[in-house]
Amino acid sequence: MSSDPWGRVDETGTVYVRSADGSEREVGSWQAGSPDEALAYFKRKYDGLVVEIGLLERRVQTTDLSAKDATTAIEHLREQVTDAHAVGDLEALGKRLDKLVETVDARREERKVQKAKQSDEARHAKEALVTEAEELAQSEQWRAAGERLRALVDTWKGLPRLDRKSDDELWHRFSHARSAFSKRRKAHFASLDAQREDARQAKEKLVAEAESLSGSTDWGTTAARYRELMTDWKAAGRAQREHEDDLWNRFRGAQDVFFAARSSVFAERDAEQGENLKLKEELADEAEKLLPIGDLKTARAAFRSINERWEAIGHVPRDARPKVEGRMHAVERALQESEETEWRRTNPEARARAEGLTGQLQAAVDKLRGQIETARAQGNNAKADKLERELDGRQALLDQALKGLHEFGG
Repeated sequence: MSSDPWGRVDETGTVYVRSADGSEREVGSWQAGSPDEALAYFKRKYDGLVVEIGLLERRVQTTDLSAKDATTAIEHLREQVTDAHAVGDLEALGKRLDKLVETVDARREERKVQKAKQSDEARHAKEALVTEAEELAQSEQWRAAGERLRALVDTWKGLPRLDRKSDDELWHRFSHARSAFSKRRKAHFASLDAQREDARQAKEKLVAEAESLSGSTDWGTTAARYRELMTDWKAAGRAQREHEDDLWNRFRGAQDVFFAARSSVFAERDAEQGENLKLKEELADEAEKLLPIGDLKTARAAFRSINERWEAIGHVPRDARPKVEGRMHAVERALQESEETEWRRTNPEARARAEGLTGQLQAAVDKLRGQIETARAQGNNAKADKLERELDGRQALLDQALKGLHEFGG
């Protein structure tokens, strides 16, 4: 008979496994060799169980093996240990399995807590996504809001699922917000397309009119109309992208044709008016040589000749017109003033009135002088002083009248 702390082989070849309390259980029979070989064989079976339990322990500790799968594996090994045809400390293996059960249960609780935490975080995250989506549903930043909503969908897909009811409710709100935004955006762009079509039709009319005016030579009226057309163009809004540039090129091209023709004509006119200005400046020089007016008749005839040549010359540049015409007007005013002076000098009625007034004033002055001498002689100086003040006023009027009479040659 062969013996071991955890088993023995009797004389019949029966193999027993021994428990810590001394009890034994038959695990097999060995007839092919010595008892030591029998014990070694059944110990190897025990060692196999040790290896399997060790592997399971490592899987539980180092992998994401589910509690369910771990429990199934433990129960399977426990059955093997309980009915094992092996020699060794089977009770120790049972204790290792018991400890492993505790580990799995602890892991199950940890994962339950972790799952609850993840679920709570996922709920808050999804609620935040729903809130943002509902806010974006009212946005009119169509491109930015649309891109953000697509990003929210990707974020949603990356979050864990909640319980079916909660997840469905949140998804319904999220989906509804996206649908509402899509409907508003679709309606907006449909309206925009209609507006752009209206703008295209309006601009087609503006282009047609602009092209019809491009050959006009009514420079002022047509240029003003082009300005009005440009105002109408800006007010019409943008047409569809595929039409806008072509319409603008036609519209602008028609204006360019008109304004190029006008510029050419104006350039020729400006050159002609520049020459006219030189001629009129020469005539203004000639007219200014008549000043100061000497012989009125000669000066009048000379100015008439200058003015006739002036009128025959034509227009000068607008910005130069006030200065050169002002020079001619100054000479003309000088002639008019000389004519008025000559008329007053040669007017018999006016001369007679001037002589009468001068005579009256002279008589009044002489009378006052006599009265002053009498008052002085009588010693009435106060009266004399008063009469002298009156004399000063009459003398001033007399001097003025004499000056006017002198203009008549008196």
